[in-house]
Amino acid sequence: MRTKICGITSYEDAMTAIKAGADALGFVFYEKSPRYISVTDAKSIIDRLPPFVEKVALFVNESASTINTACKDSGATLAQLHFNITPELTDALTIPYIKVTRAQSAQDILEYKDEYRLVDAYCEAYGGAGKQINLEWFAGLDCSKIILAGGLDSSNISSLKKYGFFGLDVSSGVEISHGKKDPEKVKDFIKNAK
Repeated sequence: MRTKICGITSYEDAMTAIKAGADALGFVFYEKSPRYISVTDAKSIIDRLPPFVEKVALFVNESASTINTACKDSGATLAQLHFNITPELTDALTIPYIKVTRAQSAQDILEYKDEYRLVDAYCEAYGGAGKQINLEWFAGLDCSKIILAGGLDSSNISSLKKYGFFGLDVSSGVEISHGKKDPEKVKDFIKNAK
């Protein structure tokens, strides 16, 4: 499975994740998050990264122009959209994007079912709350276009493999503290996912 380490706030954590085999890194451009990073600070990390790593910028309730500008200025290669998305917004985006479903019910995970999407457990805060989604909701579904997030860590990955998820997205499950990654947890998570 592909892996994304989200909530990157330092070059050291970025390189730890890449060396461990992460396919993508997440940068949180949402100021209310404890993992928030400014566009300027994200750029200073992204500019030093090796090629072939997806750089994902996370947004909550932002305009297309803000998303386009932040991605261009930071060097992010994909926008992750954690809010109700209109066709007008996506039509105005100049960068590839992925939609996020914050699932409260089994029906919710069918949202955007024909697209690659990220499915997270619903909680009041956005991202990194460590709340796990009900895995029974995925039984019998084609999960090949789903990137699963929420409450993941190296100890529960083996129970996910039978669903055939496209990828896994982790933040709090590999941290020492908000925004600071634990190198051993990162390595174990990616090793178990791969």
